[in-house]
Amino acid sequence: MTLQHGGARYRSAMAAHWIDLEDPDTASLEAALPEGVHVVTVERLADPDHHSDQPRPRLEMHGPVVLGVLVLPILEGAEVRSIPIDVVMSAERIVTVHPASPEVREVLTEVDGAASSNGQVLCSLFDAVGERFLMIVDDFEKAIDGLEDQVMGAERDGIRARIGELRHAILHVRRVLAPTRDAARRVVDDRLDLESGLDLFDHGVQLRFADTYDKLLRATDGLDLCRDLLAGVRDFLQAEVANSQNEVMKRLTVVASLLLLPTFIVGLYGQNLKGMPEVRWHFGYAFSWALIVVTTVAQLVYFRRRRWI
Repeated sequence: MTLQHGGARYRSAMAAHWIDLEDPDTASLEAALPEGVHVVTVERLADPDHHSDQPRPRLEMHGPVVLGVLVLPILEGAEVRSIPIDVVMSAERIVTVHPASPEVREVLTEVDGAASSNGQVLCSLFDAVGERFLMIVDDFEKAIDGLEDQVMGAERDGIRARIGELRHAILHVRRVLAPTRDAARRVVDDRLDLESGLDLFDHGVQLRFADTYDKLLRATDGLDLCRDLLAGVRDFLQAEVANSQNEVMKRLTVVASLLLLPTFIVGLYGQNLKGMPEVRWHFGYAFSWALIVVTTVAQLVYFRRRRWI
């Protein structure tokens, strides 16, 4: 069931009581949040800039209440944008607070509407965010495949800058993914219930969190693979650049070698010393040109047989 009330969406399924708030004010938060939430937390959640310091995903116990932050990564080209989703959960209800965003609304629609407990709602939210991480990994892999094709092609302009952008994007996503995985592991290990003394996450919820944790592990492995593939593309690019430079140096060496013997011959006959046998020849000039042509052709044949040109 979904009800609209005062800018908040109330979703309930059997024992689950979920309240979703978009850019709420203090009054809306005070009405929606469960008992036991400190006033400082309420003021922080009401501040639209309280996540300006790039929040770190986490789940923590504060008395009878679980306070957490999930970060939804959005890949836009080579830039990664992060949207925070605050979570406040008690035995009675679960409240999500986030800025107005179509990407967040899309993720929230994937949360299990048949969840029978607040813990299952939280697990479904973690699972939906984990799916977004897997989608980003797929996007990274496609981008890296495109870079490999570009390196092997004739156009290599901008590849080095693109590699740097993708590397920074992968590192940004990893900084968000790793603490998200650790937060899910805290539920799997039953550490949150031990801290609170309450039974907020039953065995079934812990098993579902274990599946989500495995999904986040796959995303982590995928990111590591993307990082290795990107490093391979960078090494491949450097090798191709080095090969191109070697080809240029080889051609320059061939040109220098072709000019070396003619230069020697011209220099030799340019001495004009008395006693040189070719000085008084009628065909001496033609002979010197013939000698230049023959030595040049001989060098070309030799270089071609050695496959240097």
